[in-house]
Amino acid sequence: MAIMEIIEAPDPRLKTVSTPVDTFDDQLKILVDDMFETMYDANGIGLAAIQVGIPLRVLVIDLQPEDTDAEPEECDHDHGGDGHSHVHYPLKKEPRIFINPEILDPADEMNTYQEGCLSVPDIYAEVDRPKACRVRWQDLEGNVHEEAMDGLLATCIQHEMDHLNGILFIDHLSRLKRNMALKKLEKARKAA
Repeated sequence: MAIMEIIEAPDPRLKTVSTPVDTFDDQLKILVDDMFETMYDANGIGLAAIQVGIPLRVLVIDLQPEDTDAEPEECDHDHGGDGHSHVHYPLKKEPRIFINPEILDPADEMNTYQEGCLSVPDIYAEVDRPKACRVRWQDLEGNVHEEAMDGLLATCIQHEMDHLNGILFIDHLSRLKRNMALKKLEKARKAA
């Protein structure tokens, strides 16, 4: 497995519309493994293949809920600013693979989430998306699945599927907010 370079805005490759996967082979499995490794390394919860320069309709998601069945771990870095250590549960890996995903029946009701993106580092903004949707996709063997999704999973899959169509979450913002986000990104890059 390898950690791949994540492309960052305003790289024009992020505007590419990805092509459907028609070959379900070992190369695809390697790509998916590398995408998970890259996403976990960057502390992300979702990654589309185009974000690592591969214009295929492949995305990986892992919302990594806290594993409340596991032994709590004492955390010695100061989260609350009060100088005390805190107990937290380790994250549980729940990797999900979506190949050639399609959104069916997006809900009329909207949800607003504070979104961020590995291709637009350290920029966060509220984005409205359908609260729920039904999704159809293929797995690594090419089998078709369908599932109703809501909450964070629905938001995350819609965010990642936007990448497959050349859309970034900042494209959902007003022109002013989008330009401010891109300027902030450019400034951070120069400072680094």
